[in-house]
Amino acid sequence: MSGDAMTAQTDPALKNFQRLIDIGIALSAERDINRLMEKILLEAKDLTSADGGTLYIKTDEDALKFEIMRTDSLNIALGGTTGKDITFPPIRLFDPETGQPNQKNIASYCALTGESINIKDAYEAENFDFSGTKKFDEGTGYRSKSFLTVPLKNSQDEIIGVIQLLNATDASGTVIEFSKQIQPLVEALASQAAVALDNQQLLESQRKLLESFIELIASAIDAKSPYTGGHCQRVPELTKMLAKAACDDKDGPFKDFDLTEEQWYELHIGAWLHDCGKVTTPEYVVDKAVKLETIYNRVHEVRMRFEVVKREAEIEYYKALIEGRGDPDALKAELDATLTKIDADWEFIAKANVGDEFMAPEAQDRIREIAKTQWTRTLDDRLGLSFEERKRKDRKPPVPTPAKEYLLADRDDHVVFRDALEPAAQPDNPFGFKLNIPEHKYNFGEIYNLCIARGTLTEEERFKINDHIVQTIIMLEQLPFPKHLKRVPEYAGGHHEKMDGTGYPRKLTEAEMSVPARIMAIADIFEALTAADRPYKDPKKLSDSIKIMSFMKKDAHIDGELFKLFLTSGVFQEYADRFLEPYQIDDVDIAKYLE
Repeated sequence: MSGDAMTAQTDPALKNFQRLIDIGIALSAERDINRLMEKILLEAKDLTSADGGTLYIKTDEDALKFEIMRTDSLNIALGGTTGKDITFPPIRLFDPETGQPNQKNIASYCALTGESINIKDAYEAENFDFSGTKKFDEGTGYRSKSFLTVPLKNSQDEIIGVIQLLNATDASGTVIEFSKQIQPLVEALASQAAVALDNQQLLESQRKLLESFIELIASAIDAKSPYTGGHCQRVPELTKMLAKAACDDKDGPFKDFDLTEEQWYELHIGAWLHDCGKVTTPEYVVDKAVKLETIYNRVHEVRMRFEVVKREAEIEYYKALIEGRGDPDALKAELDATLTKIDADWEFIAKANVGDEFMAPEAQDRIREIAKTQWTRTLDDRLGLSFEERKRKDRKPPVPTPAKEYLLADRDDHVVFRDALEPAAQPDNPFGFKLNIPEHKYNFGEIYNLCIARGTLTEEERFKINDHIVQTIIMLEQLPFPKHLKRVPEYAGGHHEKMDGTGYPRKLTEAEMSVPARIMAIADIFEALTAADRPYKDPKKLSDSIKIMSFMKKDAHIDGELFKLFLTSGVFQEYADRFLEPYQIDDVDIAKYLE
C-alpha cells in the first residue's frame, strides 16, 4: 500500500475528501434520475450518520416537491426506486394569497435564501415553524431533533432543490447535533449532487424534447393523410411487443438476443421515425384512392365525355330521321343499342377506376377497346392551363377544332418527365441504394392508369411512395445522432427490405439486417394489412393477414423465425385486441403456420 493511500486511511480529513471524490464519480456515472436522487440522499445520510432525510426538488410552480424520504428507525422508504409515492403536498415558497415568501418552513427558507441551516433541536428552535414535524412525531412516537438543511445549487448558482437531514447519531446510536465540521462536507456533496442532478435533468428534458418532436413529426405525417392516420403510432407499439417477445425467448433462436435500456430507447426512436420521409411524399399520391385520381378524381371528366358520346348518338339519330336515311324503327333500335352499350361501358370504366387487388388481362383489353370510341371537341383545350400544363401541351402542335378525340387517351402531355436523376438514384450513390428508376416521374395517362393490375398506383407512383424510405434514410443519416442512437437510421430505413435481397431500397439480405430491423419489417407489414384507414382496400381480418404473411415467410420476404415467434408468443393476438376492429378479429389456427 502506498504512503498516500495509508495517509488517506488514517487522516479523517483526507478520508472524507477521498469519500467526496468517490461520491462525485458515482453521482456523475448515474443515468437514471430516480436512482440519482436516491443516491444523493443516501450518501448524505451515510456521510453524516443521519437517521433520516428528505430530498426536495424545486418545481416550476415555485414549490419544493418531496422526491425521496428515508427514516431508518421507522422503516420509512418512500419515493425513488421504491415505487411508493410520497403523498405530502409540495411546500410552497410563497404564500398563494399574499405572495409573501414562506420563511417559516426551514426547507423553503433554505431554498429562498440559499443558506444552510443547522439546528441542534427543532423543539427549541424559535425562527421556524416545526408544527408539522411535531404532529408527525406525535403520530409515530418519533423524536425529531437535529436538522441540517442544505440547498442544491447548480453551476449557474440556481437553487434546484434542498437536502434535509434528520437526527445525526454517534457511534452508540445516540442522536446528536450535526457538527460544524461535517456541514462543509455536506455542502460540498450538495454542490456535486446539484451539478449531477442538473445535468440529468437537462438530459432528461432534452430527451423529452426529442421524443416530443419525433412524435410531433409522426403525428403530422399521420394527420397529413386520413388514409394513414395512426400508422406511425401503431407500428412502434407492435415493434416493441415483438422485440420484447424476442428478448423473453430464452430457449429458442433468440436466446442470445437482448436489449439494454439504451438499445430499447434506440429502437423506440427508430420505430417512431420509420416513416419520417413521408413528409416529402405528395399528398395526392399517398391519398390516391382510385386510379384516375390526382389532385381530384378525373373520372368526372371521363363521365362527361360519355355523356357527350350519348348526346352525339342521339343527335345523329335525329339527323338521320330528318334526312330520311333509314327505317325509323331500325334507327331507333340502333340508337337504343348504342346507348345501352355506352351505359355498360361507362359502368365498367367506373368500376375499373375503383381498383382491386387484381385486374385480369381481358379486362385491360376491354378498357383499350372502349377507349377507341370517339367524341368531338369544339373548344380550345389550351385555355386556363397552368404554366407546367401548358409546357406539356406545347410538346405537340394544337389540333384545329372541331377535333375528334378518343374517349380515353394516353396523351403526351400526360407524361411528366424527370428533370434529372436524383443523386440517391445514381449507381455510385453514397447510401448504398439499389433503385429501379421508372423512365418518367409521373404518367397521368387515362388508359395507363385504368389498366393498373393491382391497387390504384402506377409504377411511377409506387416509386414515389417507396421514395419515402430513401428520404427517411437520407434525412436521418444527416443527423448527428449520439453513439447510443447511431442505429436509428438502420432501424427506421429497413422496414421494406426482404430476407431474400429483393427489398427496397438497398436490397439487403437477412444476414445484412439486424434483428430489430427485421422486427420493424414484420410490424410495418402487419399494421398495413390490418389497418382500417387505407384508401385502396378493406381492412384484412386477422386470419387473412396471418395467411398472407405466411406466404411472405415462404417466399423469404420476412424473417421466418420472427414470424413464428410473432404467432407463438401471442403478440399478433395482443395487438389485435388493442388495435383492430371487433369484426376483424376471428380465430386463427397458428399450428398450420409453424411447420
